Amino acid sequence: MTRSDPLASPSASPPGSPLARALAEREDLLGHCVHCGFCLPACPTYQELGDEADSPRGRLHLMRAVVEGRLDPGGDAFQRHMDRCLGCRACETVCPSGVEYGHLLERARSVAAEARPPGVLTRGLLAAIAGPVVFPLWMGGSRLLRASGLPRLLGALLPARGRLRSVRLGLAMLEASAPTRMERLGRGAGVDSDLSDLDAGVPGGGARPNEAPGLPAHASDLPPHRGSVGLLSGCVQDHLFRRVNAATRRVLEANGWDVVEVPGQGCCGALHAHAGALDPAREMARTNLEAFGAAGVDRIAVNAAGCGAALRAYPELFEHGSGEARAAGAMAARVRDISELVAGDGIEPRQGGRLSLKVAFDPPCHLLHAQRVVDPPRRMLEAIPGLDLLSPRDADRCCGGAGIYGLTQPELGGRIGEDKAAAILETGCDVVATGNPGCAMQIGGVLRLAGRRLPVVHPVELLDESYRRGGVYDAPKGMRPMRPNPPLSDTAPAGALHLPGGSRPPGPDPAREGRMP
Repeated sequence: MTRSDPLASPSASPPGSPLARALAEREDLLGHCVHCGFCLPACPTYQELGDEADSPRGRLHLMRAVVEGRLDPGGDAFQRHMDRCLGCRACETVCPSGVEYGHLLERARSVAAEARPPGVLTRGLLAAIAGPVVFPLWMGGSRLLRASGLPRLLGALLPARGRLRSVRLGLAMLEASAPTRMERLGRGAGVDSDLSDLDAGVPGGGARPNEAPGLPAHASDLPPHRGSVGLLSGCVQDHLFRRVNAATRRVLEANGWDVVEVPGQGCCGALHAHAGALDPAREMARTNLEAFGAAGVDRIAVNAAGCGAALRAYPELFEHGSGEARAAGAMAARVRDISELVAGDGIEPRQGGRLSLKVAFDPPCHLLHAQRVVDPPRRMLEAIPGLDLLSPRDADRCCGGAGIYGLTQPELGGRIGEDKAAAILETGCDVVATGNPGCAMQIGGVLRLAGRRLPVVHPVELLDESYRRGGVYDAPKGMRPMRPNPPLSDTAPAGALHLPGGSRPPGPDPAREGRMP
């Protein structure tokens, strides 16, 4: 193991800086690192680099050195080691002292960004995501490029090393975002068959987005009414994975939830918060606080793990005790992952048709470590008849996507992604399931660059396809169909914005403790 010694160039973090305030205000949790080293084997960057400064406890040491004036936040040492962190928060799961590392990391990056502006690529991506005109145009162009088949061709021509590595990975990730022909899964298609459907908006053969999915075949099969739920549309999710939103709506309604439209919602702000751009993240949070507050729903459903973690962390963006912090806390208490609403608190999901598939489930870091949602996704998949659920080696290890990390840190992110791909291939699975768009694109992209074209889908897509095959959506003559959803397709004009990232709100979460769906 090598050890960096970056403590030099004294330049104190101002007493009022976000990092200094975080350390002072949350000393009870954030300052309790006892240097036990439990975080070291859980940290992907430490495992790859073997440098103490690239471990959670090493980075905490650097943060304190900045606050105490022993390290320049604009210096290469602080900047480099903060940038290299994936923000996967696996360290929090194993920390015996309850150090809320993710909260500190975002404040540290805010200080780093004030001392030295981030790179052009990072600034450009964050500006584009926040742009009400630029982002829809960017995503619209991406969908056209994806449909053209050019990403696959260009990816094969570009070099695997050098300046164009990020471009090559980005093209592979875009290709991996294409819909999968769900109707062909488990029906004779080979493991590496091209099952992408570049023109489909929802799983092939399922209820189309402009059709009203029906009630189960028998009224006695109807699930109990569970309440009202508003779906966070997301930004990348809404623009590139809109069929996942469509599947989520159908599955929720089939399981007794009344899905309510929430106009005016926007991007969750996760990527901005992770990059230390806290002011834009705060504005995005205010937009969603207003939209979901006006909707008056019982629960807020999220099908992107990073977004769910971000929403649950909204209270941390506002001054403690303020009206906004209280409103954010009330909203965070209503946030649930789709798996929690369908298979949480002992709820048994409705059963559908048989899917004879070997599925490797890779839990997103911000579902497993940030939100601490462990069992519901697996229970949701285990409810599908015929499905053989597999766990890859080191399934709790990050895939290397981490929002925009795979693009801004292509070398290190690529190595971590290759480890993940190798672990998945070892399972001999037919399909990969993961509950976050960034993870799906990273895993799918790395697999494609390795010459393997395994389908990567959201778990709710598999349950949705099972319902389609089992006739759950078939409305018998004379029975009232379910309330129709608005048109949803990957090629339709996009509406609300949103993204991956996040951290958990302070205090116990009833959903994580199994007390409510």
